[in-house]
Amino acid sequence: MIADFHFIRPWLLVLLLLPVLILWLASRSGDLRSQWRGMIAPHLLDSLMVDGSAGSRIRPSWVLAGILVAGIVGAAGPTWQRQPPPFVEDAAPLVIALDLSQTMDAIDVTPSRIERAKLKIKDVIDTRQGARTAIVAYAGTAHLVLPPTEDAALLESYSDALATRLMPRPGKDTAAALALAESLLEKEGASGTILLLTDGVEEAASKAIESNSNGIVILGVGTSAGGPVKTPDGGFVSDPSGSRVFSKLDVAKLEEIGKETGADVATVTDDDTDVRWIAQRVRSNFAQKQAKEGDRWRDLGWWLVVPLSIAMAFSFRSGWVVRTGVLLLAVHLYSPGSAHADGLVDIWLTHDQQGRIAFERGDFDDAAGRFADPMWKGVSLYRAGKFLEAVDAFAAVDTAESWYDQGNAFLHLSKYDEAVAAYGKALEKRKDWAEATANLAIAQQLLKIQKEKQEEQPEQPSEEPDSVQFDDKGKEGKEGMINIAEQTSEMWMKNINVSPADLMARKFSIEAGRKSQ
Repeated sequence: MIADFHFIRPWLLVLLLLPVLILWLASRSGDLRSQWRGMIAPHLLDSLMVDGSAGSRIRPSWVLAGILVAGIVGAAGPTWQRQPPPFVEDAAPLVIALDLSQTMDAIDVTPSRIERAKLKIKDVIDTRQGARTAIVAYAGTAHLVLPPTEDAALLESYSDALATRLMPRPGKDTAAALALAESLLEKEGASGTILLLTDGVEEAASKAIESNSNGIVILGVGTSAGGPVKTPDGGFVSDPSGSRVFSKLDVAKLEEIGKETGADVATVTDDDTDVRWIAQRVRSNFAQKQAKEGDRWRDLGWWLVVPLSIAMAFSFRSGWVVRTGVLLLAVHLYSPGSAHADGLVDIWLTHDQQGRIAFERGDFDDAAGRFADPMWKGVSLYRAGKFLEAVDAFAAVDTAESWYDQGNAFLHLSKYDEAVAAYGKALEKRKDWAEATANLAIAQQLLKIQKEKQEEQPEQPSEEPDSVQFDDKGKEGKEGMINIAEQTSEMWMKNINVSPADLMARKFSIEAGRKSQ
């Protein structure tokens, strides 16, 4: 904290020469003997001078200098804390990479490693409270299950459908999973955390973990004693000699990798201790990144209003009654819940300053009623969950930021048409705005899904929509040919009537085929 202390407007500190000059002039003007010494003979001067009675030791020049010092230092903007802009998420993005290699079907933890891992994913999502989370699955290849989303129900639906049988290639390629997860976080434009749920990390992946710019958290799933590995048909995996294969979790190896790479390592527990540990690691990674890369510094100079008010009290010559009254007024101004007590607040603080105090306390309803600035009023209403009123407030300003914030509010209201239009306006006024571009893509996708649902016919076809009929009569021409490689991720997402497991199995197979070409 001390190392981060600085002034936002340090050039204003030059004005500190002014109180020094005032004190110097006051000391010169207070020495009457030196002023008259050249005009009156010394033996007469002593008789003519009348010393004042001893009064208050607090001189007006000192009070004035103190007021100026407090005001100048406050205006210079002392700070040691970073402050994110109003619409930056309070939680960093999280990418969950789930190991779907065959050994994850071992039953050394109940009901199995993969099922325990999926339960932990659900618990982690529940603790995230709507923060953006993505899921990646990997074995011999790595594949995207869901891009970063706040939809907890969708995340849980697809994570529940994950199984080792979905993976097109056996093995364990942790480095590929980390590369895919890192690319997702780069697109988010924010540093986040990658959570690996695995029963082992290969030696070749150590370099990928160490070089990753995001926080890495590894949760080992399994026990050091190990257990047999089940097959999809309910049997057990056997080696060439016919003996059952026992898979063991090498805890010591995981801890060694953690020490070498700086990754946080833990093993799965029967209670929620591991989930709380993960949540704490995610928050810690985010806080450390914000401390280094925060968007702007929090101006803490306004706290000097308190000593400034006290100093102003001494400028009155009505005695201690007046001074004490001003001090009590200053205490009253900064006491929580005192904003509505009387109209004295308006004497000392503007409406925007009052709104900022309420905003810092987290009282967004009160802040919205006090802010005169339409943007801050809109931000307060947005934080209070009053999105429709927030749109009305933002609409009073025709700036890129105003249109962007309107788009965010429209998304919460599920008004995707208006959101697309608002983000478009924001990009017209501010080209190449990454956040607006990303949110525009989300709004367009949600609008597309909304329209498709509205156009969907109530009658369902008798044939499964994901079935592919091949022309075994050898028909030629474009209409008689099916190229499965052309089935894009967009086509995969459209097949909403197919189970998530079937969709992912097809998608993973297509992607693995492309990588091998």
